[in-house]
Amino acid sequence: MNVFDKNASVMIDDAQLLADEAKYSSFGDTVHYVDPPKIFRTCNGSYMYDTEGTPFLDLQMWYSAVNFGYANPRLNNVLKNQIDLLPQVASQYLHQTRIELAKTIALDAKKKFGLDGRVHFNVGGAQAIEDSLKLVRNFKGGKSLMFAFEGGYHGRTLGASSITSSYRYRRRFGHFGERAMFLPFPYPFRRPKGMTAEEYSDSCVNQFARLFETEYNGVWDPKTGQCEYAAFYVEPIQGTGGYVVPPMGFFQGLKKVLDQYGILMVVDEIQMGFWRTGKLWSIEHFGVTPDVVVFGKALTNGLNPLSGLWAREEMINPTIFPPGSTHSTFNSNPLGTSLGLEVIKMGYELDYETSVPKKGAHFLEGLRDLQKRHKEIGDVDGLGLALRAEICTEDGFTPNKALLDRMVDIGLAGDLEHNGKKIGLVLDVGGWYKNVITFAPSLDITHEEIDLAIALLDQLLTKAKRSA
Repeated sequence: MNVFDKNASVMIDDAQLLADEAKYSSFGDTVHYVDPPKIFRTCNGSYMYDTEGTPFLDLQMWYSAVNFGYANPRLNNVLKNQIDLLPQVASQYLHQTRIELAKTIALDAKKKFGLDGRVHFNVGGAQAIEDSLKLVRNFKGGKSLMFAFEGGYHGRTLGASSITSSYRYRRRFGHFGERAMFLPFPYPFRRPKGMTAEEYSDSCVNQFARLFETEYNGVWDPKTGQCEYAAFYVEPIQGTGGYVVPPMGFFQGLKKVLDQYGILMVVDEIQMGFWRTGKLWSIEHFGVTPDVVVFGKALTNGLNPLSGLWAREEMINPTIFPPGSTHSTFNSNPLGTSLGLEVIKMGYELDYETSVPKKGAHFLEGLRDLQKRHKEIGDVDGLGLALRAEICTEDGFTPNKALLDRMVDIGLAGDLEHNGKKIGLVLDVGGWYKNVITFAPSLDITHEEIDLAIALLDQLLTKAKRSA
């Protein structure tokens, strides 16, 4: 059966869909974490449902793109209303919600950072990173070299891959001539022996600062006061790297060095933005002022591709960054901008700054209790509802990717039990060793669902260890 069949609206069974996917789909545009890949049919709130109607409690919410729950009625209705009002308009023209959304984000940044700025839109996180690279290179007179962190992830387009530390995303595509210089990120759980987390944080800052001590460190010309590198790309909390939360003083130390040598700070909020950590932007927790903020994912709750960036006025005003500096046919599309505007209105109206830290504390307490019962959980940590559990061997430290892989498989099999009925669990895998469960549940998750999540994780770990 295909779309040209007169009965194409009839539900196709899972086996046929998987057979067709294996034959006709590129595997290069997706990630198959389990074999066979899981097919879902419906979703609501914190749950997805398979063909059998089995509920799966989702603790990753489309890589933190669906912060406000599946099929959120308020946001769905905004989309429906916009379809009837103005569903399409070319990005060369203007419409109300595009301007309103830009103004809302810019005024919010002015209040928080004390800086005038402007907002620039695109259709995906990696594309917004590409726009930020163009913005930075233009502002810095064509300088194309960047700093970034080990363990950082910024996307898989060519530019975004060049500032992403993993070679895995580049190896098939030839030489990347302008790769970033990657610096250590203070990973508290895996810090050097004998150091506190704060001492390790300070040492990372000091290591970076030493690059500028003499001209022979290779990045700084003291005679002209110029740095070869234009900007430092940072995730305040590493996303794909395993939801690593650095010590709170880290970015203040780093920003001091950046300001001293005229290096821009570009903050990637694609995964941690829109109240994932309890703030609109996760960088707000760390007491520094960024030069650029890049965002995407949860801006539209996964209902429409839309991303963007905010940048300081002197970097992005029309004189220095004129019309057409970057362009996408679908950027600032009205379906996306209407949703984005409602997301921000809703976020402040429902006071996620209060509810998310409370739910995060409840979830983290449950993870710590789980850690006491399972010595394979080496580390738990989090900020708001961005949480982590590092799966190890029985020594509580050695990474155990195999155990986590079994946990993912069992969770997606949908044969865990709750109240005598089958239930599944959707987890995301991250971390430097691919042994970290990165939790990004719905921000509307209930306290009862948090308790259920902990109970299912307990059940899941027990089953996975038995199957070893």
